[in-house]
Amino acid sequence: MSTTQSDRLRALLEPLVSAEGLDLEDIEVSRAGRRRQLRIVVDSDEGVELDACAELSRAVSEKLDETDAMGEGEYVLEVSSPGADRPLSERRHYVRATGRLAKLTLNDATELVARILAVDDEGLDLEVPGVKGRKPTARRVAFADIAKARVEIEFNRKDKKEEEA
Repeated sequence: MSTTQSDRLRALLEPLVSAEGLDLEDIEVSRAGRRRQLRIVVDSDEGVELDACAELSRAVSEKLDETDAMGEGEYVLEVSSPGADRPLSERRHYVRATGRLAKLTLNDATELVARILAVDDEGLDLEVPGVKGRKPTARRVAFADIAKARVEIEFNRKDKKEEEA
């Protein structure tokens, strides 16, 4: 998708997304056979429910029908939330992932898997799991030191409610 079209779509759709109390995370236009596919990814601090995606999809569809932002050809519209293992690239992503395990690649190419404990304007407070029976350790990482990060999916983590029972 051209930068011009991306910017135009973002400017057109961001007010609709914000009106629903959501953040516009990504816009992607791709080819799906003869048709194009417009994928809009939204999120919020509370997560995104299916009903919110459906409601936003209707509003976006109406808005796009009123304009020529997608041109004359057919397209498929998809409104979704980011996946569970989404990349973390903005401060708000880290805030939403507080309490979750994340895999960070630092600027020096080292990798770190740790639980996000707290987030402030400069970086993250992490808990690095202990290895071979050792206790977890605390670590501070500045945003400037993170090349990329992604939430790690945990299948065997007990919920805090389960631990208290």
